[in-house]
Amino acid sequence: MTTAAPLSTAPARITVPRTRPALGDTGLAARAAYVLRGNDLGSMTAAAPRLYPHMWSWDAAFISVGIAQLSVERALTELETLLGAQWRTGMLPHIVFSPRSTGYFPGPERWGCAELAAAAPAGTDTSGICQPPVHAIALMRIVEVARRTGGEGLRAAEKFTDRAWTPLMRWHRWLVEQRDPEGTGRITLHHGWESGTDNSPRWDGPYSRVHPGASLPAYRRRDREFVADPSHRPSDGEYDRYLWLVEEMRRADYDDAAVRRTSSFAVEDVLTSALLALACDALADLGEELPHRSEDVAQLRAWAARFRAGVVASVAPETGLARDRDLRAGRWLATETLAGFAPLLCGGLDPAAERRLRDVLDSERWLGNPGLFAAVPPSTAPGSDAFRSRAYWRGPQWPVMAWLFGWAFARRGWPERSEAIRREGLRLVGDGTFAEYYEPFTGEPLGSLDQSWTAAVTLDWLC
Repeated sequence: MTTAAPLSTAPARITVPRTRPALGDTGLAARAAYVLRGNDLGSMTAAAPRLYPHMWSWDAAFISVGIAQLSVERALTELETLLGAQWRTGMLPHIVFSPRSTGYFPGPERWGCAELAAAAPAGTDTSGICQPPVHAIALMRIVEVARRTGGEGLRAAEKFTDRAWTPLMRWHRWLVEQRDPEGTGRITLHHGWESGTDNSPRWDGPYSRVHPGASLPAYRRRDREFVADPSHRPSDGEYDRYLWLVEEMRRADYDDAAVRRTSSFAVEDVLTSALLALACDALADLGEELPHRSEDVAQLRAWAARFRAGVVASVAPETGLARDRDLRAGRWLATETLAGFAPLLCGGLDPAAERRLRDVLDSERWLGNPGLFAAVPPSTAPGSDAFRSRAYWRGPQWPVMAWLFGWAFARRGWPERSEAIRREGLRLVGDGTFAEYYEPFTGEPLGSLDQSWTAAVTLDWLC
């Protein structure tokens, strides 16, 4: 397992031109709207037109935020489609498969949820795992847009908030009860895909203890057919581990208790935990205007406090960064990734510790690195041993994460920080390719292009 280097270690210094052809704000907004409309499948939006032709859970949340700038009603439909695929346990699945798109791997046949999982929704194909709970955050933002624009959109948003309340409460309750049964205040994941940060260095240690069996069914990857450079994507060895974890869940019939007992991968994720704290508070804020939800509001506030405390308890004294915990190995995971800044998202640190962590974020090891094309958080610290500038979650910058940090900083009462991230985020996406992620020193677009959530957060930044 790669451990965090001391904060005094000199960051990578790479000198590159800080210019690149860019669209103006008007052209960028028009291009973003074009991408979102082009990826619209009717009641859901494809995450990307070729590589990701279905609905992903946390993608859909961010996508709905951007769509709200075009149509509040259509944004609500995006969330309604996802909520309509909710499992009877309360879980929101990480993929809802579109019947219009075929050929994606792993598809519904590989997951086998309809045949194996008693709790899977009838008539809708889904995966058998979850993703971070950012949906109440998205709903809050949509309601804010609706209040600004008024009219039918506002009325639709108000009705939807009441209608979506019970599914969102069930979703949060499932996370609390099934993924934190010991009450640590940290959500346990059973697959790196559940974090949304699939191949992050955060998971190197836990994945090293996943040993695919000889019975792993053969498969053919499709992602590399759409991304020319294989170094941008997870390796075949990583993919074997990903699919073996799916096999373990299939053998447990996706039963929550059985998965907890048998999964080779069990890691408390501080970033997902911080996002649950934020989402509980966001839903509670919406519920303050619904008197008949007062009991739920109190429960949401208690959950938010529990997960803030769990995130804060993970902080490493020597670095100030939050840490994940590998439950199978019984140890903290000290990696320098953007998840280390989870306490800045959800709060809870004492003032001195919070100032120290903000200073780390501003340092040359992170946003202050003089080589960055745009000063938004890279997925992994440029000075760390694990950093790879073009490798998915091992170094590139993700506009959607920049939006999330900016939104949270505004909510924390740091408008200057939020505005700086917005400005630098627009620099990153300014060429209008709306890439999945970007090389942090050159600004080169990487991964899938015309990515819906990149276009969505861009549109929200501009409106």
